[in-house]
Amino acid sequence: MRSDEYPTISSISIALLKTFVQQHPEIKIEAIVADALYGNAEFMDEASKIAGSAQVISQIRYNQNISFKNSKKSVEKYFENIQPIQKTIHIRGGKGVVVLIKSARIHVCAHRKKRFVIAIKYTGEEDYRYLVASDLTWRYADIIDAFTLRWLVEVFIQDHKGNEGWGNLTKQPGKDGSYRSLTLSLLVDHCLLLHPDQVASINNKLPAKTVGSLCDIVKVDSILSFVEQIIHSDDPESHFKQISVFLKEHFVKSNDSKKHMNLKPWGNYQSSPSLKYKAFC
Repeated sequence: MRSDEYPTISSISIALLKTFVQQHPEIKIEAIVADALYGNAEFMDEASKIAGSAQVISQIRYNQNISFKNSKKSVEKYFENIQPIQKTIHIRGGKGVVVLIKSARIHVCAHRKKRFVIAIKYTGEEDYRYLVASDLTWRYADIIDAFTLRWLVEVFIQDHKGNEGWGNLTKQPGKDGSYRSLTLSLLVDHCLLLHPDQVASINNKLPAKTVGSLCDIVKVDSILSFVEQIIHSDDPESHFKQISVFLKEHFVKSNDSKKHMNLKPWGNYQSSPSLKYKAFC
């Protein structure tokens, strides 16, 4: 039996969803989108229940069994004999992409109930991927459109790791370090909501600027402000030297390379005379 100290990812997600619904009752959840890790009956049913019968969309494996006319077969085998529909879908409301689609409202054995199963293949792909949805009343096109929104979560994670880099710069390792770096990252995100370019975009109902691009703008503005401060000072040369000394003392540090073996003890990389007999054993 699993210890409460080591909950499954699905149970952690359910707990987070409960907390969100309790703290934000004013928000109506239309759909919950998750990757294949959450394509099990327990998560889909519980998540839908918590969110007020919201649609839950995930993925199932190609070899997942379905039941059809008293026979059991894999979802891949079932869809082999179904002719696909070619359709243009719009990824997150943007550019159109041509895909091949097969769909059926069918009994999924592991879920012990009917699910809306959709086989979808993008141009250039060899294999179908299989989406599964809890609410059978949705159109397959709407389910596919909703599923493409999952990418936004991946972008958030990548934006945090790649553009801000707090996780790499944190000085405290372990769980506390990861929590604090994420907290600092989110605080920066919130601060950047007040950036003039971001405010202008939001007020004019335009797409918001990315965190990475705003960070670059802030860096350039800081450099320009630094240069301007020196130019307008009474003694630019003296002011530049003063700031240079301050920056070198507080922000620049030369680290010794760990790849060089100077001043490090070398091992005894040769055979041991007392063990030569081992070569003949």
